[in-house]
Amino acid sequence: MAKLVLYVGNKNYSSWSLRPWLALEACGVPFEDVVIPFDFPAGNPRFREISPTGRVPVLHHGDVRVWESLSIIEYVAELFPEAVLWPENREDRARARSYSMEMLSGFRALRGACPMNIRRPRKAIALPEGVAADVARIEEIWREAIARSGGPFLFGRFTAADAMFAPVVNRFDVYELVTAAGTLAYMDAVKAHPAFRKWEEAARAEPWIVPEDEA
Repeated sequence: MAKLVLYVGNKNYSSWSLRPWLALEACGVPFEDVVIPFDFPAGNPRFREISPTGRVPVLHHGDVRVWESLSIIEYVAELFPEAVLWPENREDRARARSYSMEMLSGFRALRGACPMNIRRPRKAIALPEGVAADVARIEEIWREAIARSGGPFLFGRFTAADAMFAPVVNRFDVYELVTAAGTLAYMDAVKAHPAFRKWEEAARAEPWIVPEDEA
C-alpha cells in the first residue's frame, strides 16, 4: 500500500488539520504529516501545489488526493477498518457521524469569535451574540453522548467524533467558556490523550505567529 501523507497547516491554529491528524494518530493509522504554515495574509501559495482547493488538510495516498477533514477520516476508515475510527455499533456510528457533521457545518459564532490557539494563555473575552448558544448546544451533545456511553470519551473509547470536537476543547479551555463539571471532565480526558498531547507539544514549538488568530 502506498504511504499516507497528510498535509496540515500550523498546529497551533489549524483546527481543520487537527481533526484528521488526531483521528489517525489516536487510532494507530500509519501516516506521515507535513506542515505547511499559513504565515501569509492569504494562506500560503504552496497549498495550491498539494490541494485542489488551495487549503489544508489534504491527504495524499499514491495518486489519490482527499481533502476536507471529514472526508479524510472516512477515506482512512475504509482503508483501515481494523483501526475502528468510528463506533462499532451502528446506531452509535450514526450518532457519531451526525454529531461530526453538525460540528463541521455549524457553530459559526464560536469559530469566528474564538479561533483555535493552542499557545494562548487562558483568558476570557467579550463574546458576540450567538457564541453562548453554540457553547450550550455543544455541551448538550457531549452530555447526551457520555450519558449513553459512560465516557470518558463520547462513545466510551476515543473515536473520530472526539477528534472532530478536539478544537472545541481548546476553545472552551483557553477562552474560559465553560464551568460544568461534566464538560470539564470530558475536556480533561481529551487533553490527556497521548495523541492530543503530541499535537500540543508540536504546536507550542512552532515559531509562527498569525495575528488574525490571536483573539
